[in-house]
Amino acid sequence: MTSSSAAPLRAVGLTVVRGPATVLDSVDLAVASGHRVGLIGPNGVGKTTLLRAMAGLQPLERGTVHRTPLTATVGYLPQEPLRSPDETVTELLTRRTGVRDATVELDAATAALATGEPRADDRYAEALDLWLELGGADLDARLGKVLDDLGLARRLLDQPTTSLSGGEAARVGLAALLLSRFQVFLLDEPTNDLDLDGLDRLERWITGLSAGVVLVSHDRTFLARTVTHVVELDEFTHRVSTYAGGWQAYLDEREAARRHAWERFEQYDTQRRGLAHRAQREREWASQGVAKVRRSDESDKHVRHHKIVQTEQLAGRAARTERAMERLETADKPREPWQLRLTVGSPGRSGDVVARLTGVVVDRGPFRLGPIDLFVGAGERIALRGANGSGKSTLLDAMRGRADVAAGDVYLGPSVVIGEVEQARTRLHGAASLLRAFQDSTGLDAEDARTLLAKFGLVADHVVRPTETLSPGERTRASLALLMANGANVLVLDEPTNHLDLPAIEQLEAALDSFEGTLLLVTHDRTLLEHVRLTRTLEMDAGQIVVDRPSS
Repeated sequence: MTSSSAAPLRAVGLTVVRGPATVLDSVDLAVASGHRVGLIGPNGVGKTTLLRAMAGLQPLERGTVHRTPLTATVGYLPQEPLRSPDETVTELLTRRTGVRDATVELDAATAALATGEPRADDRYAEALDLWLELGGADLDARLGKVLDDLGLARRLLDQPTTSLSGGEAARVGLAALLLSRFQVFLLDEPTNDLDLDGLDRLERWITGLSAGVVLVSHDRTFLARTVTHVVELDEFTHRVSTYAGGWQAYLDEREAARRHAWERFEQYDTQRRGLAHRAQREREWASQGVAKVRRSDESDKHVRHHKIVQTEQLAGRAARTERAMERLETADKPREPWQLRLTVGSPGRSGDVVARLTGVVVDRGPFRLGPIDLFVGAGERIALRGANGSGKSTLLDAMRGRADVAAGDVYLGPSVVIGEVEQARTRLHGAASLLRAFQDSTGLDAEDARTLLAKFGLVADHVVRPTETLSPGERTRASLALLMANGANVLVLDEPTNHLDLPAIEQLEAALDSFEGTLLLVTHDRTLLEHVRLTRTLEMDAGQIVVDRPSS
């Protein structure tokens, strides 16, 4: 990382405070052209706040953000882009590429030039330069090609963004990136909901940029393939540590730093304990010596003086030992971050037949699923794979009875108890507080519900807030808490790692490995697929199961 003033974007001493809590504390971060910075840290630590601050969208307690030159363009891609019935896909793309605002300013500058306003020619020149730099001149020409490459129909351009499917929305978000021409990109979870093809395109685009990039992602494969630097935001100090050399270099350096920190602490603690024990022993001996001298009937004053001197020497040695303790170089005990401890209890084995779909057809607008024939037996661990829009979530909805079946039959075993994390994370979404919604879903009393939510890092103000105000990561952890509360012998997980931090993903992997029931997993997290034990893989395309094979 560079601290050079030539970096297009520099944050100096950024401090953000919310109520009594410090979110960012004197954070410095410089983003040089060509640097691809992975910004990591646990959910809720302030990664999005830092991106927003660097984009000029977050009020600061202290600190400044510098752009070099002042006209340097910075594009911010939020984690959950707002979809509005009043905004078409074209309007979204022009807004997120910065071309919309640049066009508004260019039109205003043109009008000022026509009316002869002071400095109108300078304003017009600056506005035109910005519009050209952001790609306004050829955006329409590039738009069609990018949509074609991503398999998006051009008819979508005039549709409201709320009409898009999840897969279409993910690809439109990717299109906004591919069309953008900023000097610095700030990307918050850009991999969420992208299929493998989309991930590959995103990786190639990012690694081909000459611009500076700061990205938040919990996709370990994506980070390993793209970043040149890692910046870790510490949950205790609220400051950042920077690691150069890419993802693996970060992992190695972080592990070495943790090991050395524990070694320093253990060495310090051993020395301190040893000196403290020695000083205590010397003081006890000195006290015992004084008592013996006082009780002694020794009449020889020389012998008595010798014993007093010995006692004083012991007391002096104790004092010297205590001074040696004070001179020790202090090493604080390393602080361990909170860790999710996830286990999924089972209410008992399901019957041999978990689900059977026979000739199932589901129609959702222009999309048709099926006909599908599928048998899921007890204990199977199945990965559903396929591009966005291939029908994976629709298939799970049909199996769960949440989709209107136009033809065919769906049978779910009578002893099946399903636990799920659905892609939209809507089970606890609404106006009610998280605590109330969680109690309604689990039947737990308030105390037990609070205790369980706390195990997932949802404490204090989290549980009394309306669920609709929770962050995506907090909603995902609440969904995992439901799994633990209710138990299941069948897990249906649709993109469960979206919005989860890295430690939580690792805990999820461990929980899935120990789960003895049936698993149905939809994910584009390539590392998760490598780490989770699977027995079968289904590949879907255009509403059909095109491959059904045992997993190696």
